[in-house]
Amino acid sequence: MKIIGMIGGMSWESTASYYQALNQGIKRELGGLHSAKIALYSVDFAEIERLQHKGEWDKTAEILAEAARSVEAAGADFFMICTNTMHKVAEKVEQAVEIPLLHIADATAHKLIADGLKTVGLLGTKFTMEQNFYKGRLTDKYGIEVLTPEPQDREIVHRVIYEELCLGKVNPQSRLSYLKIIESLYVQGAQAVILGCTEIALLVGQEDTQVPLYDTTAIHSEAAVKKALCSASAPK
Repeated sequence: MKIIGMIGGMSWESTASYYQALNQGIKRELGGLHSAKIALYSVDFAEIERLQHKGEWDKTAEILAEAARSVEAAGADFFMICTNTMHKVAEKVEQAVEIPLLHIADATAHKLIADGLKTVGLLGTKFTMEQNFYKGRLTDKYGIEVLTPEPQDREIVHRVIYEELCLGKVNPQSRLSYLKIIESLYVQGAQAVILGCTEIALLVGQEDTQVPLYDTTAIHSEAAVKKALCSASAPK
């Protein structure tokens, strides 16, 4: 079994979901008392969040690069950035180490393509919904059309993530707001909606809507389990 490097803490609420999903996945595949081999570096999210909103992305890249070097030194065979938004600096972080990055957008795209989907909605932070590092990768590399909410709805989605979900607060009224936005994306032509922030699954799940949802935490974790268990000679 390969050692999974996790860069977490963004927020720790969703990192806990990752840790559980990785261990459940290994147990499901191997049975018994098996659990995942993990090297985890958890950052201080307050520092990251402050730099995000100041636009100082190079500084966030430096923090995550140091985290990547740490999990590499701890023996990780590959690593994950356990958040969608911070994949904005993924290339710089990956360049800091020799081990490969399991990119969350790639894992999500492979799942969407396997399910035959060509047009999807995207929820996430404003950085993820409005900038090109994530949705552009889905479109340019995989040919997937990405729809995002209207500006006022993007504000709602972003605010709930930072002011509620990252603090562990689950507000039923916010759930209703998210479900309305999800339905709007579906009406616009989305075949499914990507929960493109790793905290969103704390608020809404497939049981809440008939619109197909793609939880990036679950998808990313599933891909990591497969990679951890593939043979050394198998293609990466």
